Amino acid sequence: MYRKLPGYLNLWTFLSLFIVILILLPNVSILLNFFTQETSNWEHIQEYILPLLLKNTSIIILFTGILTILIGTSLAWLISAYDFPLKRFFKWGLILPLAIPPYIAAYTYNGILNYTGTLQTILRNKFDVTVNQDYFDIMTLPGAIFIFTIFLYPYVYMITRTFLANQSSSLIENARLLGGNAYTVFFRIVLPISRSAIVGGVSLVLLEVLNDYGVVKYFGIQTFSTAIFQTWFGMGDLNAAIKLSATLMFIVFSILIIEKLLRARKRYSQTSAKVRPLSTIQLNGWQRWIAFSYCSIIFGLGFLIPFIQLIDWMLLTYRKIIEPAFVTLIGNSVFVAFVGSLIIVTFAVIIANFARMHQSFVAKTSSRITILGYSIPGAVIAVGIITVFIKIDNLLFGVYESIGMQPSLFLSTSLFMLISAYVVRFLAVGFNAIESGFDEIGSKYTEASRILGMGITKTFIKIDFPLIKGAILSGFLLSFIEILKELPLTLILRPFNFDTLSTKAFQYASNEQIQEASLASIIIIIISGIAIYIFHQVLEKGPR
Repeated sequence: MYRKLPGYLNLWTFLSLFIVILILLPNVSILLNFFTQETSNWEHIQEYILPLLLKNTSIIILFTGILTILIGTSLAWLISAYDFPLKRFFKWGLILPLAIPPYIAAYTYNGILNYTGTLQTILRNKFDVTVNQDYFDIMTLPGAIFIFTIFLYPYVYMITRTFLANQSSSLIENARLLGGNAYTVFFRIVLPISRSAIVGGVSLVLLEVLNDYGVVKYFGIQTFSTAIFQTWFGMGDLNAAIKLSATLMFIVFSILIIEKLLRARKRYSQTSAKVRPLSTIQLNGWQRWIAFSYCSIIFGLGFLIPFIQLIDWMLLTYRKIIEPAFVTLIGNSVFVAFVGSLIIVTFAVIIANFARMHQSFVAKTSSRITILGYSIPGAVIAVGIITVFIKIDNLLFGVYESIGMQPSLFLSTSLFMLISAYVVRFLAVGFNAIESGFDEIGSKYTEASRILGMGITKTFIKIDFPLIKGAILSGFLLSFIEILKELPLTLILRPFNFDTLSTKAFQYASNEQIQEASLASIIIIIISGIAIYIFHQVLEKGPR
């Protein structure tokens, strides 16, 4: 394998560096603008609003992090170590809450629990029971924590269960032979060896929480995402919005640094290459029904209850929702998701292959920068993207005039800007899947082809591409679903009069037309659920 950069820029090197620059531009733009002159709005935000933003954000990420660790880790261990009724279904069914975006879950649960909602209506009409409204008010800080926890715990569950499935059973079985009971084995063996996976999973949860706009906006909770929107569109102060975005970036980087430290302090590895799966224990009597009930409750709260409620609402409203404009809405969503995913997997293949061919500092740095976008909340990326595109438009005013166009903000009001933001935000999703595919096939076939005189590009087309088709498909599929569900970027950067399923569902919910939001939500959930099932099957069989 070629381990040094060539003396000239070949096509793969040039394209990789070009993509890296595109990813860095919006983030660098935000950080540079943070040090510009302060405005009166920013002074007001610093004194009166910033402390509340920090308080609310800290409470949400602290309790959501703790609860997702408890639920995700316990479910991962239960599924990995024990047999009980419907375990095979719960193994993938417990991932399905990821198919429901938190903002859809938020308005669905509010519709179920409020005074005119399903639950209280049944209590009044069937049982003549009137309840204290405070007990059913979900539009609070604890309510937001509940929504984030029950719909984001699958990140911890999925990563931890995969880790446990790939670990040798010897440590756990030796602990059992030495008389360790279930609690001792879990707390003294499983938790320590799984710490890296747990931290990785909860880090994704916290990044999703910081990225959220729909839940906190609908619940009326002040966080950085809502403040960025209000400062930009309410006050018309892009400069203050940039400073808020930069502050949120510093928080995100702090979380990533803490994650790196926690995962690096202790590492556990096997002394043998032979890894035997963990032998599961058959639960009997009341224990099997407790395990079944626990999984059922989490599955019911995280998927079944909101999904059934959405179907009920859809049956009431679909006749007045389905019209030509709604078909256009589906077309818009599929188009931006398809184009964005296609660009993402193309860029991901270029950078992953470049990093694989050239084991240099530049190549390694390029691959790390690629995943930067997924760590940055959507509202922050939106601010960075629009500042870059406005500057490009300003530079191109002369070009617009020379070709007979009216000088305007052409690029910064186009669909191209929105798709560019999707690529920056979700490139890491496609890259991780494709990098895993390259890791699995190794480099021996590529090296053999190069030794026989075939060029880099021809080798990729004839040798590498057929071997990683499954990984490319996985990367495309995951990117497609992420774009389909995405809300903050689309709300900020969409062209005038351009809506997607996610923005329309959110608009209906914000206008208290919760039932009308159900059809768009159902389509998002069904497509996402199918993709999650396919991804689970790919995960079980390997990347190819």
